[in-house]
Amino acid sequence: MKKAGEPMRPGEIAIAAKIEKSEVDKIIKTLKGEGKIHSPKRCYYAPVID
Repeated sequence: MKKAGEPMRPGEIAIAAKIEKSEVDKIIKTLKGEGKIHSPKRCYYAPVID
């Protein structure tokens, strides 16, 4: 997501990471809970910048 420079959809993340979208969904849930990513708009995710 950092390389993209803009918020990404889960499907785009899956393609870029070469993993299944269902795995991306699980990872997104975990990272949101840890406060490492946020959703600037519905269904888009971006890293939290410190």
